[in-house]
Amino acid sequence: MLKVASYNIHKGIGTDRRRNPGRIIDVLNEIDADIIALQEADRRFGARAAAIPEKLLEMHSDYRAIPLDVQTDSMGWHGNAILVRNSAEVIAHDIMHIPCLEPRGAIMAHCELAGQQLAVFGMHLDLSGLWRRRQAAAIIKLAQEKEREVPVVLMGDLNEWSAAGGCLKDFGKAFDMVDCGRSFHSRSPIATLDRIMHSGSFDCTGAGVHDSPAARKASDHLPVWANLMRG
Repeated sequence: MLKVASYNIHKGIGTDRRRNPGRIIDVLNEIDADIIALQEADRRFGARAAAIPEKLLEMHSDYRAIPLDVQTDSMGWHGNAILVRNSAEVIAHDIMHIPCLEPRGAIMAHCELAGQQLAVFGMHLDLSGLWRRRQAAAIIKLAQEKEREVPVVLMGDLNEWSAAGGCLKDFGKAFDMVDCGRSFHSRSPIATLDRIMHSGSFDCTGAGVHDSPAARKASDHLPVWANLMRG
């Protein structure tokens, strides 16, 4: 059994408009997932410094960010980062240039946890529906290629307000969509923007939105999670 999660941390800025990375770490520890895809994990301007200082994460959690070897002070690529437990082995990682109107990207990590290998794709898609579908097409192609080697999980903030159309329809043709629930806005969730998808070799045995007092304050999104088992 593996627990995976996706969390848009809003650059560490909470619903009180205060930047407090310690609150994000508290929520990560509450979720207690094996792999977590983060969005908005870096500050937006300047050097794009990590929203969660590496030392803080090291001292107060059992997670580390997969090094993407792109930006020195950042956690990820265009705000996307993947956290794994310290016990995980990282076999490979990559960044993906995808079609975009505004700066966007996606990332991949091939990991082994508890003797099980999988590839995780993290993403934060465009606000424009047309560009979301173009981005989805590029990611699906790369994920299907990787699926020939290992099972894959795709996670992130898809920015898709449609219940079943748009890029969700595209992803749904290639992968199984997990019904986690509404995750935005954290104070009063009305939209299912944050999604988890997986290849057919996994069975989902449980999923949901992590709705705790800490999570409602730490970011404008709530984390989503899923328990996956090899079928």
